[in-house]
Amino acid sequence: MSEFFVELPDRQVTICADRAGEGPPLVVLNGTASDLRNAPNALAWPIAEHFDVLTFDHRCLGRSEQHDPDHQPSMIDFADDVVALCDQQGIDEFAVLGISFGGMAAQELAISAGSRVSRMVLACTSSGGAGGASYPLHKGPPNGTSFDLALWDSRVGTDDAVTKLITRLYGHRDRPSTPPPGLVQQLTARAQHDTFDRLGQITTTTLVAYGRFDGVAPPSNSEAIAEHIPNSVLAAFDGGHPFLWQDRSAWPVLIEFLRA
Repeated sequence: MSEFFVELPDRQVTICADRAGEGPPLVVLNGTASDLRNAPNALAWPIAEHFDVLTFDHRCLGRSEQHDPDHQPSMIDFADDVVALCDQQGIDEFAVLGISFGGMAAQELAISAGSRVSRMVLACTSSGGAGGASYPLHKGPPNGTSFDLALWDSRVGTDDAVTKLITRLYGHRDRPSTPPPGLVQQLTARAQHDTFDRLGQITTTTLVAYGRFDGVAPPSNSEAIAEHIPNSVLAAFDGGHPFLWQDRSAWPVLIEFLRA
C-alpha cells in the first residue's frame, strides 16, 4: 500500500490519502463508510489509467482522524478538507468524481471553490431538500437487522444475475448494533445535507450520473440536480447504486467527460 498521511493543522485533521497515475488531476470523493484499505480503491479503477488520481479517507473514517473527536462535522467541513488537501499537494485546478456521499461533499466543494474545479461528475447522489434525500442510513436498516438488498438495486429478487451480484457486494454489510463514532458523525452530516437551493451557484460543467434501479439515491434525485445546475448533463445507466460496476458503458462515459 502507498497511502500517506497529511497533517492539516488549520483544518484540525490528519488525512490518510493515496495518489498515483499520470494525466490531469482528478480528486475522487468516496461514499459512506469508505476506507482506502478496502480493495480495490480508486487507484485500481479504470480512471487510474487516465488521470493523476488523488483519493483519501474522509475525516472520521478509515485512518483519517479529526483532532477533536467530539466535533460534529458538516458537509462543508468535508468539502473544505478537499481544498486544504489539494493545497498541500500543490494541486490548483482539478476535476472531481463524487460518488454517493462523496457527491454530496462535491456539491459543497463546487459551490465554494468552483473556480478550481475544472469538471465534475456527481454519481448516484442527492442534493437533499426539495431535490430529494438519499435513503436515511442514519436511521438504520429497513428491517432493523440487515439492509434490504433491493435498496442497492430494485431488481433484486426478480433478476437472478442482479440478485447474485448485489448479494456478493452488499450481503455482508449488516450494520453493527453500535456503529463506530466516526461513522455516526458522517451519517449525521449526510442527514443534514441540503444544497438544493444553492445548486444554481455551481458553474462547473457537471455530469450527473445515476443507475436506473437505485433505491438509495433514486433517479428522480439526480434528475432534480441536473435541472438546477446550469452547465450540467444527465446520464442514466443500467444498474442500481453501484451502476459503475454493473454497466460496462459507465466508466468510458465518465472518463470521456472528465477528459474533455
